[in-house]
Amino acid sequence: MNDHTGDDRFEPQTPGGPSPAEPPPALTDLLTGHGVGAARLHRVLAALADGGWWSPRELVRRTAVAHRGVQAVLDALAGEVAWDTEGARVRLLRPEDYAASERPEPADPVAHLLDGFAEAAAELGRLVDEAPASRTDLDHVAATAGTALRRALLLHSRFALEGAQLLCVGDHDLTSLAATLVHPGLRAVVVDIDERMLAYIDDAARRLGLPVHCHFADLRLGLPEAVRGQADLAFTDPPYTPDGVELFVRRGLEGLASPQLGRLLLAYGASETTPALTAKTQSRLSALGLVTEALWPDFNRYLGAEAIGAASDMYVLRPTGRTPSAGRGTGAKARLYSRGSNAAEATGALGASEARAVLQRTGAETAVGEWPRAALEPAAGPDGGRESPAPHRVRLETWLESPAEAGHAAVNLTGGWDDLLGRALLAAPGPEAAAVVPASHTCVRDQAGQRELADLLAPRFRVRFLRGTPQPRLTTVQAVENTEGDGWAEELLLHCQRRAHGRLTATLRAGLVRVSSAAGRPVNKRTARQAVAAAVPWISGHTLLDLPAHRMPRLRAAAADLVARTITTEDETQAG
Repeated sequence: MNDHTGDDRFEPQTPGGPSPAEPPPALTDLLTGHGVGAARLHRVLAALADGGWWSPRELVRRTAVAHRGVQAVLDALAGEVAWDTEGARVRLLRPEDYAASERPEPADPVAHLLDGFAEAAAELGRLVDEAPASRTDLDHVAATAGTALRRALLLHSRFALEGAQLLCVGDHDLTSLAATLVHPGLRAVVVDIDERMLAYIDDAARRLGLPVHCHFADLRLGLPEAVRGQADLAFTDPPYTPDGVELFVRRGLEGLASPQLGRLLLAYGASETTPALTAKTQSRLSALGLVTEALWPDFNRYLGAEAIGAASDMYVLRPTGRTPSAGRGTGAKARLYSRGSNAAEATGALGASEARAVLQRTGAETAVGEWPRAALEPAAGPDGGRESPAPHRVRLETWLESPAEAGHAAVNLTGGWDDLLGRALLAAPGPEAAAVVPASHTCVRDQAGQRELADLLAPRFRVRFLRGTPQPRLTTVQAVENTEGDGWAEELLLHCQRRAHGRLTATLRAGLVRVSSAAGRPVNKRTARQAVAAAVPWISGHTLLDLPAHRMPRLRAAAADLVARTITTEDETQAG
């Protein structure tokens, strides 16, 4: 095969055929300016050489060349192309002149395996098509079903998976389902903040009989305790900011049982026009003592992200003795995403006067999260003396990690933390708590969202929504504790909710012993343990703070069933 350099890159493929026209000078200049990297732009010319109509977006997805590069080629072609009447699609006028632009592609590491997994491919196609829409504020861009399968095949072919555990640090792309479809002997654990995805993955895993277990968590604050140090492999497709990549990689390391024996797979992409950004991200990985054991360019393909070519590279990272242990609460920035309300450039944090108004309105003795320093100073009385002490300050990660003495608490969830609303209120140890969130949050902006939050907090808390407090773009949610439950099942749930940080298997067991005694039908610890294990095997390892919200109705039903089976009186049984 000839080595195409210079102008001979436009020679016809058929010897003795007609000579092609000279390429436009602008195109020659563009290719020359890219040097050896011009091979990527030749992918665009090769696609156009089929003579069909193409939109710029279709060219990006076909070639994995960033939108900016595709547009530069189209601009350089100028009079060589024709656009449709709507200006949306383009084709070459003389495609035969560019037939020699085709370049051989590097071997795909798993292409030879695809034919053996047609059934998994079809199932993944359905799963991706029906998955919840992407959330731009979490930098979601859906990977193709083919990418999910190829990730699974890479794991399957490169690692010993039988009996192993895969941790998916975020899983909008359904990698957990793909991996367990391909290798049923692999177990997968998903940690994500998107309740819709957790519900979707849980439902699909149950329907397909796949060993996938889901936990709710905000990864900026750490992994749930039950997930730390358990996995053999970790996978993540994080926000592509340097802060986002580093944080999600740290969480993957936090989840590995034996870091120096495990591996972490990272999907990361950037436009070929921004090598400095890639260098900055790779320097973060190097600083973590991670070896890039393998790297496949453009391995992951997406239904979007045209700015980076709708593609990203696959890294296989190996920890070394220099890799630090990644603990909870590593000082991560709240806003580490590239788009939406959680972007680094976004505004909306609580101002000092607004914060002071919230603390005074709620009578807060404890201020949880980030509060302006001026708002936490003791209030001055009319004679210049101190009227009230300053609220006690608690970090948000501490609040969610373990119970704290708090009294009345106020939680600041502005600045990108609003998805923690229900969990932050459930974590309150005292009889009353309040949280400030943007008025646009799904749990406060309409009645359906408000009912969802109220159901999550019931029976322990009644909630009020103070719209426009402390100002029109914010809402303060107040939660006031109910002192008694309506029946023994609610008493059992109250016992668990008042100990939201504890393992559910333990709190349910202890609660069943307590309420059965109060009902005059006592059961011992062994009986309670067996009853809980039989009724709710799926809560193993969970606390109420990391149990996905869609599981809460099942927990309520299980509490009612436990009560009915263990402490219903004979008279009640006969009446039934």
